[in-house]
Amino acid sequence: MADLLRLARQGLAGGLWVLAATLSHAQPVVSPQDSGNPALELRVNQLASELRCLVCQNQTIADSHAELAVQLKNEVRTQLAQGRSDDEVRDFMVARYGDFVLYRPPLTTATALLWAGPAVLLLIGLGLLVQHIRARRRLDANRPDTPDSPDSTLDSVWPDEPTPKEQA
Repeated sequence: MADLLRLARQGLAGGLWVLAATLSHAQPVVSPQDSGNPALELRVNQLASELRCLVCQNQTIADSHAELAVQLKNEVRTQLAQGRSDDEVRDFMVARYGDFVLYRPPLTTATALLWAGPAVLLLIGLGLLVQHIRARRRLDANRPDTPDSPDSTLDSVWPDEPTPKEQA
């Protein structure tokens, strides 16, 4: 019983150490600023929904709570409050982070493969599927109806002739 109690205390102490180590590495979340101007906040959210979170990559900065996303959203808010247009802010972000920051990057020679890639892969897959189906139909058409016929495909696998071991 004493050993069980000692093990329980050690487990509790170990769990507390893990909790303390986890909490010591926790960083406070940077909260987004609020300008108090509903029209500005609407523009900020619309533009933020077009920009990709560079940390999350599958979320916009409007949806992400990552520190960098919050900072980018605050930057958008600051620039819009200074009177810049949506295009100017978007161009600033692209100049700083590249086309990747846009949630829907434009079709350029650099991104053409990304845009056409899924369609090309789908066409290749469909072509291979059609080729496979046609080959199976040709095999089925050439296959005799009865397995006992002399032209059966099993005859090529198991010939009637004796093997060298059987002849010896």
